[in-house]
Amino acid sequence: MTPRSRSDAPPLDPQVHELHRHPISPTGSDVAVTASVQCPAQLQSEPVPNWLSLRFVLQGQIRTLRIPPQAPAEACDGLWQHTCAELFVRTAGGAAYQEFNFSPSGQWAAYRFSSERQRDTEAETRHPACAPLIEVQATGDTLTMHIRLPIQNLSPNTGTETLRLGLNMVTEHADGSLAYWALQHPRLDRPDFHHRDGCILPMRWPASVTP
Repeated sequence: MTPRSRSDAPPLDPQVHELHRHPISPTGSDVAVTASVQCPAQLQSEPVPNWLSLRFVLQGQIRTLRIPPQAPAEACDGLWQHTCAELFVRTAGGAAYQEFNFSPSGQWAAYRFSSERQRDTEAETRHPACAPLIEVQATGDTLTMHIRLPIQNLSPNTGTETLRLGLNMVTEHADGSLAYWALQHPRLDRPDFHHRDGCILPMRWPASVTP
């Protein structure tokens, strides 16, 4: 099903990163995936923007993928089981990390972990997530997701440490099979977005902005 087209996303010109399909993912659809991210210091839309800006672009045979239809913009589990963009956020030396899921439907999810795959529901209760803004544009053979993630969703110590980001994508094929995309796949036997070595994109949070 084709997602609703939106043209109100502001233009961005950040460094674009190619995402790589995991070797065991299906190859039935000819699609390329790129992602980009900007922190508040890089944005020019207002003096001190209060969001992290992400953009995921799928190009190629988009019609061969299952794209979730528009839905209420609310938190929802299990988004990774369908076409979905993902962000993982770690500090350089810490075991704790965060996971964010963004669906083309407008639904989203935010999780905190104390260590690898150990969900920290207590921390999620102390720091409830604010809804991101997800804008989707579909034109011809290109699907673009522009996401604004409120910076208050990030851990309080984000402002004092270097971040390590993982930019990921899941694409669902017409037969229901899933392909997994990442900046780097630490494991070749299976996709593992939670692996520490998948978060390879460094980002220093601007001192003028406090999550």
